[in-house]
Amino acid sequence: MATASRKKKKTTDIDPADMPVTFQPERQAAKPKVNKFRVHSPYEPAGDQPTAIAELVAGVEAGERDQVLLGVTGSGKTFTMAKIIEATQKPTLVLAPNKTLAAQLYAEMKQFFPENAVEYFVSYYDYYQPEAYVPRSDTYIEKDSQINEQIDRMRHAATQALLERNDVIIVASVSCIYGIGSVETYSRMVVKLEVGGEIARDKLIKALVELQYRRNDAAFQRGTFRVRGETIDVFPVQNEDRAWRISLFGDEIDEISEFDPLTGEKTSDLESISIYANSHYVTPRPTLTQAMTGIKQELRDTLATFTAEGKLLEAERLQQRTTFDLEMIETTGVCKGIENYSRYLSGRAPGEPPPTLFEYLPEDALLIVDESHVTVPQIGGMERGDHARKSVLAEFGFRLPSCLDNRPLTFAEWDKFRPQSLFVSATPGPWEMRRTEGVFAEQVIRPTGLIDPITIVRPVEHQVDDLLAECRLTIADGGRVLVTTLTKRMAEDLTEYMNEAGIRVRYLHSDVDTLERIEIIRDLRLGAFDVLIGINLLREGLDIPECSLVAILDADKEGFLRSRTSLIQTIGRAARNVDGRVLLYADKMTDSLAYAIEETARRREKQSLWNEEHGITPQSVRKHIGEAISSVFEQDYVTVAPTADGSVQEMVGKDYKAAIADLEKKMREASAELEFETAARLRDEIRRLEALELGMEPPPLPQSSAGMPGTSPKAIARRNRGPVPLGPGGGGYDPQQAKGRGKRRGR
Repeated sequence: MATASRKKKKTTDIDPADMPVTFQPERQAAKPKVNKFRVHSPYEPAGDQPTAIAELVAGVEAGERDQVLLGVTGSGKTFTMAKIIEATQKPTLVLAPNKTLAAQLYAEMKQFFPENAVEYFVSYYDYYQPEAYVPRSDTYIEKDSQINEQIDRMRHAATQALLERNDVIIVASVSCIYGIGSVETYSRMVVKLEVGGEIARDKLIKALVELQYRRNDAAFQRGTFRVRGETIDVFPVQNEDRAWRISLFGDEIDEISEFDPLTGEKTSDLESISIYANSHYVTPRPTLTQAMTGIKQELRDTLATFTAEGKLLEAERLQQRTTFDLEMIETTGVCKGIENYSRYLSGRAPGEPPPTLFEYLPEDALLIVDESHVTVPQIGGMERGDHARKSVLAEFGFRLPSCLDNRPLTFAEWDKFRPQSLFVSATPGPWEMRRTEGVFAEQVIRPTGLIDPITIVRPVEHQVDDLLAECRLTIADGGRVLVTTLTKRMAEDLTEYMNEAGIRVRYLHSDVDTLERIEIIRDLRLGAFDVLIGINLLREGLDIPECSLVAILDADKEGFLRSRTSLIQTIGRAARNVDGRVLLYADKMTDSLAYAIEETARRREKQSLWNEEHGITPQSVRKHIGEAISSVFEQDYVTVAPTADGSVQEMVGKDYKAAIADLEKKMREASAELEFETAARLRDEIRRLEALELGMEPPPLPQSSAGMPGTSPKAIARRNRGPVPLGPGGGGYDPQQAKGRGKRRGR
């Protein structure tokens, strides 16, 4: 029976006193274990899972700060995480490298833990342009952003769950190391009401205003309240479709009920409620007054420095901007860019880290870092870029120097603040392996019986023609092919070449929009084309069970794209198909290539032995092909609203005529703005809705042209190459040159 690899481990924790971080925030106290984590799944741990779970749980209970789970693609790492959470009963923060993987983890954890609080905490910006100044061109760029309301609601639900419950799982992206409101202030700025309690109507209204709820008796929406006599309706910021009604009898709370804000239908009676602030950055008035005193003092000191250095323009600019901000804070309690004064609002000393989600975690929390070989390096790079941008703003008088303290955590701060941690990856990075002295729990047996793909090394000389022949064989068997190259140019040229050879092929690289990437991968799975050529996007999280061949061109070019991690991750893309093969084109055996081949062979041998011992016949993974954008998480990730969903159910109960009229208006506006691609997409959507209204089958939606042969800049330039245009300016019709050269029609 296969067992997970784990050696006797020495204690390797670094003494916190040795780390270059002076400030240690006070962690929230552990909450009573009122609710229990319980996994709901028809499956039981299989293969390597029972051993890995037992070892990791034992490590957590023994107080080990760092552990590593080496789990191959498709081995059920998420299920293992869920069973570890269930066994340890610890509130858990799961860290993912991007929003897409965070959304996948969130959906899976919601299925595993339907009775517990599973929350989602990622960046809530649909669009974000940070404040910046470019001295070379004397260009100031003002901050501009658009907040996704649904993601904002989920962030509030996450922080409130951490403060109120013990059975909490937060799935977050790396944005959780950025500053949010102080947990001390946020947990104090709460209105707690219970039936039979006493509170004056005007006092309750004032308290809601201080929590930054807006009174709106006409349009009742999230983050607002309305007053009707002695009844106050509140739409809590963390709720999506449930509001609260507080009925007063004099100064006594007579009834608290929950109702549907759309229909007004009462859904339940409540004994007590807690109304949290409408913003994580809400600040009580005494703190604001104290903060303004500190801001004024720093302003005087900075103005004196600028004047002494002869920087009169910077001094004038800083005085105008800061004075305006102070007046706004004094009058309304908030100003644009108030986060730049977070040092004073949170009462921290210069250089101390900002309050983040990690301060909301209780003492007994567990941190799980998914795809740790990608996530951990990301954390280290966030603070440096932020510091470079803001130091320029401070130097030229756009912000006070204290704006530098509104920043993400440094790597050392994150390392000190994090609780007990489990790093999960198919290719753990060097940092986490050093932390555990190379010790890890291993999970290479897949419950489906699938084994790692065969790796075949072939010479580089005729790699393109050899690949073409292999693609034809794979396509004839109904498989799909992934090809990874070293450059964008090579990906585009290879796409053109294979297209001319009769292969249905597309390319995928960073110049392709995020939405189009999702559509391209979906089209590959549906069979709209057979070969996908990419560079570095064909790695983590790309789940294509139909892929039976992966080809890695120039596999012997040692570097970032052909490192141990990159090669093993790319090889893993063929591990979900029973016929999976990997072609490695190389003339010499590099260290990375040798390691990847040996590691894949070792895993394959272990998996084959397990299958023989237990009589398991491997079967390819079968996975439903969903719509390109089917959830709020994907919509948020691609930052555009879907207009072509394709499902008939979406318009049930809706007014087709109103929807069509609205789309026609948008189409005309887009056409007037010369945005013809947008107008064409809206036109197609109008036709589809008109067909649905008549009860007809909607016309098929056009596929994305991104990544198609002939769409690369080089191909377009080659196609457009022709005679020099007429005209003095070199562009268009010149009547002087054209005179007398035409023929009259009819002669």
